[in-house]
Amino acid sequence: MTLLSVLDQTPVIDGHNVADAIAATIELAQLADDLGYTRYWCAEHHGLVGVSNPCPEVMLARLGSVTKRIRIGSGGIMLPYYSPFKVAEQFLMLEALFPNRVDLGVGRAPGGDMRTAQAVAAGAYNRGELFPQQVAELVALMSGTLPSDHLAHGVLLQPQIETRPQLWVLGSSDFGGMLAAQLGIRFSFAHFINAHFGQAVARAYRDRFTAGHEQKPYLAAAVFVICADTEQEAADLEKAVDLRRVQMAYGLNAPVPSVAQGLAQEYGERERLIIDREKPRSIIGTPESVTERMRLLQEQFDADELIVLTVAGSYRARLRSYQLLAEAFELGKS
Repeated sequence: MTLLSVLDQTPVIDGHNVADAIAATIELAQLADDLGYTRYWCAEHHGLVGVSNPCPEVMLARLGSVTKRIRIGSGGIMLPYYSPFKVAEQFLMLEALFPNRVDLGVGRAPGGDMRTAQAVAAGAYNRGELFPQQVAELVALMSGTLPSDHLAHGVLLQPQIETRPQLWVLGSSDFGGMLAAQLGIRFSFAHFINAHFGQAVARAYRDRFTAGHEQKPYLAAAVFVICADTEQEAADLEKAVDLRRVQMAYGLNAPVPSVAQGLAQEYGERERLIIDREKPRSIIGTPESVTERMRLLQEQFDADELIVLTVAGSYRARLRSYQLLAEAFELGKS
């Protein structure tokens, strides 16, 4: 049985506002809970018009209160901005509110441009140089194994509860995989960012895993998927994805294009090269073609789980995509 989860960037589609995007995230989380998805992750971004969640830890409190069973978590918290102690407190509070349902996934990317990153970090953004140390500290905080000479050793970490969030490292290169293997924690590879050598990263993570926070490796592959009822609808939805890829390549800070915008757009040779280059990062089609490619990717990665990111030019189409996937993979059925 294939485990499927959701990664949500709270996208703002052209013609809609942030309130619409947040409402769509809440609606999708409730649907995913009902359909049998394993977990629902929120991503952290800053200064971007097309995605609207700079603080997953706040959104997760809301999502936990309107869902019943699904795990909720960060995909991820951009740890270089923050004190590991404070992040531990935040996610322990979430775990206290929603016991055995919380994931803490961390990454080292800025989630925006460098100027914005410095604004978020009050001019002290470390570009990820301290990330391994921060993750190790987070693991030690959660497991109560801080060394005696650490600043926080002996400090009461609140709230004092029995359970702990699941810890994950997120990455799109061998760096994250090797760190997760060294510390003995779960790893999620962002195929939707890097579609070219994730299999090698996944294999190295498993081969080099050392029992630590977890006793055995656990790997998820995060994939960009849009599933539609017909080939024509899938092709129309892909046009909006193509336009989004071109906008991102040109550094245009804009809302996610609508389907109508995607269909109306015309491209020159350079833009077509960009679109062709980015195609491997997406799996778009009908349930039959999409599930075949997803199962193949899961096999290639030897992935324990697939985490699905769907950014479509229509909120309705996004909901329908997750419904079709749940039906195709028979989620929620024993």
